[in-house]
Amino acid sequence: MPVLKALKKLFNKPGEPLQEDSLPDIEKQQAATKEKSRAPRDSKPRQDKPQAGKDARKPRQQDKPKRKSQAPAEPAKPWSLHDFQVAPAEGKTRFHDFPLPDSLMRAIQEQGFSYCTPIQAAVLGKTLRGQDAIGRAQTGTGKTAAFLTSTISQLLDTPPPDERFMGEPRALIIAPTRELVMQIASDAEGLTKHCKLNVMTFVGGMDIDKQLRQLEQRYCDILVATPGRLLDFCNRGEVHLDLVEILVLDEADRMLDMGFIPQVRQIIRQTPRKGERQTLLFSATFSDDVMNLARQWTENPAVVEIEPERPASENVTQQVYAVSGSDKYKLLFNLVTQLELERVMVFANRKDEVRRIQERLVRDGIDAAQLSGDVPQQKRVRTLENFKNGKLRVLVATDVAGRGIHIDGISHVINYTLPEDPEDYVHRIGRTGRAGAKGTSISFAGEDDAFQVPPIEELLGGKLDCIPPEERFLKPVPKHQHSAEEHAEIRANETAQAEAAARARRRSSNRRDTRRR
Repeated sequence: MPVLKALKKLFNKPGEPLQEDSLPDIEKQQAATKEKSRAPRDSKPRQDKPQAGKDARKPRQQDKPKRKSQAPAEPAKPWSLHDFQVAPAEGKTRFHDFPLPDSLMRAIQEQGFSYCTPIQAAVLGKTLRGQDAIGRAQTGTGKTAAFLTSTISQLLDTPPPDERFMGEPRALIIAPTRELVMQIASDAEGLTKHCKLNVMTFVGGMDIDKQLRQLEQRYCDILVATPGRLLDFCNRGEVHLDLVEILVLDEADRMLDMGFIPQVRQIIRQTPRKGERQTLLFSATFSDDVMNLARQWTENPAVVEIEPERPASENVTQQVYAVSGSDKYKLLFNLVTQLELERVMVFANRKDEVRRIQERLVRDGIDAAQLSGDVPQQKRVRTLENFKNGKLRVLVATDVAGRGIHIDGISHVINYTLPEDPEDYVHRIGRTGRAGAKGTSISFAGEDDAFQVPPIEELLGGKLDCIPPEERFLKPVPKHQHSAEEHAEIRANETAQAEAAARARRRSSNRRDTRRR
């Protein structure tokens, strides 16, 4: 009955009683509606007469306006050099001024480059003609982009040989540290984005089988590697260097300091002779040892030296705090927390110092990670990615591990201990104040390392003001209450770091035993 009353309101005029003979008509309409909904899509709809009266409805297709047919999307316009316009400027060199392939120019535009830096302009002017070169330039001057641009351009201009194996790279770049290798490879991938060139990396501390699978899947055009791991692949017969057209040795002075030159010599002997390959050597300093290596490995090289007006970037404000060794950690903690620093690199001279600083920061509630030779490579990669993405607040590193880290947005560099080599001071503070941004360097000069200040000042060509820290920066570190999960995570990290340190000591001991035999 309630259904009939509702139907009465729909189909009868107000005040009229519901007619019995109208019920069959209503049932017929309901049945017709059901039948219509069951009809297949390709069948024609029934042509029922419209119901008279003011409640009669218009067909549904008239309720909404018809959609306009959308025009097919136009195909994307192919990129051309006209899309990359850079006006000539007095005293500046454009990438347009060199005969670079369009695919490379497109990547250069996407990287945000417009004008060459001095080292890029000087190097490209020589190396694009096939000449060997040795270069010296301050960190952060664009040296990596200089030799990558030259290498990629020449590989694109010269077709690969007809007969070629997977493990035969055409260009080889050797760098002393894993972090620097990863950074160079990342830059190379950005510049080869629109080129049919494959970039591969070989570094120690990572799964050797995974790196080997790269060679089984595709040809290797540009290989970036540390000396030790590359030599492992060469000795196993997985990599052959007889087709190397371009050899790049980056940070040759650092490879000398780290004792890698004997390994580098073995590698170079497997490449074509000098004169049959192009060799580019870069170094932060031109010591007698570096120049001797350059004479051995290059032929009639162009010498490119970019003398900075100041060894340290003008974008970096430098401060030195005179502080006792026992107060260094308090000063570090209070600087990070009171100044609300969000992305900081802290440098220390030894791996055990790096580990202790990082562990104390984590215990006191600061997101921190360490970067040293004791940290496995896969964890290093994750750590750098987390630091780059803002998931880590503080990164504590040694000079070797921190070399080659190019991360924008680092606001402060803190020298917990002053480096023994003044050149390392310049490299450390060069991690901040990059890409035109402002940065701050803060150094702690204690009783054990204050004597390092004068040699640093001599290199910088000016005095560093050494002042005591403000009282608020020496406040005691508050006790931090950890949850059970935080305690478990801290213990797990400490255990993993201790195991990694033990493995490193065993490897070092085994190498010493091998030498004695």
